[in-house]
This record gives sequence, structure tokens and C-alpha cells, in this order.
Amino acid sequence: MNKERMKVFGFVVAIAVAAWQCHGSEHGASFQVFPLRMKTGHGGRYIPEVSCQSWRVGVEAHNVIDWKTVPLDCEGYIGNYMLGHQYRSDSITVCREAYLYAKTLNITAKDIWVFDVDETTLSNLPYYAQHGFGVEPYNSTLFNEWVDLGEAPALPESLKLYKKLLSLGIKIVFLTGRPLEQKAVTVTNLKIAGYHKWEKIIVKDTSIYYGKTAVTYKSSERKKLEEQGYNIIGNIGDQWSDILGTNTGDRTFKLPDPMYYIS
Repeated sequence: MNKERMKVFGFVVAIAVAAWQCHGSEHGASFQVFPLRMKTGHGGRYIPEVSCQSWRVGVEAHNVIDWKTVPLDCEGYIGNYMLGHQYRSDSITVCREAYLYAKTLNITAKDIWVFDVDETTLSNLPYYAQHGFGVEPYNSTLFNEWVDLGEAPALPESLKLYKKLLSLGIKIVFLTGRPLEQKAVTVTNLKIAGYHKWEKIIVKDTSIYYGKTAVTYKSSERKKLEEQGYNIIGNIGDQWSDILGTNTGDRTFKLPDPMYYIS
């Protein structure tokens, strides 16, 4: 065996030994601890930034449900997520996939795309940044005062998607859980934020849907749209209740939102 072959052989052996040391043996050989080990350690010690990330993943996967507030220890983590690069990056990924899907379709005059409003087209981060990023219990009075200002900015990724869908000839329908009395301010806010054209904007008539879940309300309104001859080719929202139920459309897209849960 020449020197070059010896070097290669030695390298392969070194890799094999390292792999064996990593996996251990079935006869009591101790395992090495590598940097990829769980940050919580062997004893499962609680570390907020790790546990809060796991909680957020559970929320987005719809495994954690019916929760009322963000865990107190997670205020800093959720705040950093929402205001940092990751939230924007996650939103970019969702909207990019939505557009790539839309580009494959043969659009007709009755094709529509349903958008939720809060945390989908408009962002309430200025409000939630002042109220613990979901740590504080929901206060309808304070939140409605914020909504009535009509100052919510656009979620940039959603606004880009909205414009791209319009360029493809897709009609937009806004379907929001906001009540009838907030329709005017919502229309004004949408226009200020950059949304100037839509087929319909549907707000919640509480005289009809009082006590009903968001899933029930939105399913019913989507059914009405289809009964009017529309074809829902896409549906995007930040809550699972935006995209679950009946008449959900040909394809749904879930934007991230770990600040609140609506059933």
C-alpha cells in the first residue's frame, strides 16, 4: 500500500472511530457530549429561550391550542421574534410559496383570494409592543381604541403578495373578524397602508354571529362567496381559525402569529 492510499485509509478509519464514539456501543461505552446536544442539558433544565421557542413551534403547528396569553417568561423571546429578522423571514417564506402557487394557475374572472386582516394584511405590532406581546390578557376596550385610530401599518410581505396576486388578475376578498362598526375605519386603514383595490371586504355582523367561533363565522362567509359563484383559489391568515372549517379554498397559507389565539 503506497503512502497516498495509507493516508486515505487512515482518514476513513478516523471517521469510523469518531462515528462509533459519537453513537456509543451497546455494551456500556460512554457517549461523548457534542455541541448539538439539547441546550436544556441531561436533566431537562428549564431555559426560557429554548422552552419559549418550543412553545412557539407548538403554537404554529396547532399543537398548543386554546391558550389565553403568552407565557410570562416568554415576553422577551416573543418580542425579539416579532421585532426581529425571523418573523419577517418566516412571513417571506409563506408569501413566496403563496405566489409560486398562484403563478401556476389559469386564472378566471371568478377566482378570488381571501385575506384575513389583523396580523395578515395589517400589523398590530405597535399596539402589542406596548402590551407585552401577548403576555397581557386581551383587553377589548384598549384594542378597539387602537383599531379606531386607523394607524396599523401593512405587513410588508402580505402587501407584496397582494400586489402580485392583483397583477395575475386575481380578485381579493378581505374577510375579517372585526365588527360592522369598524368597517369604515378598516377600509380607510387598508387604503392608507397600500391596499387600494378589492372585490369585497367582509366584516362580522355580531347580530348573526354572536357567540359563534371564528371558524364558524368564516366558514359561513366563505360558503356564501362560493354560492355567489366565486372560486376561492387561495386563503391566507395568521390564525388557524382563518383556514380551518369548511369552504377553505383550494389551498391555504398560515402566517406566523404567536401573540394571540382565536378559536
